[in-house]
Amino acid sequence: MESKAFHVSLAKNPVISIKVIPGHFTNNSIHISHYIDVSRMKSNAMIARDVAQEMAMPYLSSTIVNTIVCMERTVVIGAYLAQELLQYGASVVNSGGDIHVVAPLSNINGNLVFQESSIGWISNQNIILLVASISSGRTVDSALECLAYYGGRVVGISTLFVASPNTRKVNALFTADDIPEYRMFSPGECELCKAGQKLDAIISSEGYNKIK
Repeated sequence: MESKAFHVSLAKNPVISIKVIPGHFTNNSIHISHYIDVSRMKSNAMIARDVAQEMAMPYLSSTIVNTIVCMERTVVIGAYLAQELLQYGASVVNSGGDIHVVAPLSNINGNLVFQESSIGWISNQNIILLVASISSGRTVDSALECLAYYGGRVVGISTLFVASPNTRKVNALFTADDIPEYRMFSPGECELCKAGQKLDAIISSEGYNKIK
């Protein structure tokens, strides 16, 4: 499986790339033909800084931001993104301001929550929601529901990779169009299953576990 992996680089900055592994994968809702590994962008500080520079572009001159909410371990990117949005410049609307970078927790019922100490950075604040990747959209839906509950105003959604178009505007570095033959299926309609191709791994925001 790993031997078939390849990389797709961002045209504007080839240092930024995703690792793509072809196969047959599943998460808790869909089957997917390729696993998109964005872990290096989340964990490597130098690359995360370049990623943040690209992610800041849609917001620099137009969007007031008070808080960046980081999902799926994107806090390193979120911190650099805040730094980019606060840089000095006549056309940078957040220049000289203050941006908090936070991540929600999950309670015993699996619902997203914020600690009391950080609720003030969510309620009535302008928020960028930062997500590692978007496939089914369930993570985004859950985060938006949580932020609405706390009274936050989402002014942008940014991600490293988005699998399919959505009714919401999403700022993504990579899309499924960048991956040849990328496909998603509901479990009951999976063409890979119908062709007799066994599942290779179960995937999550943390990585994947091979199915023995």
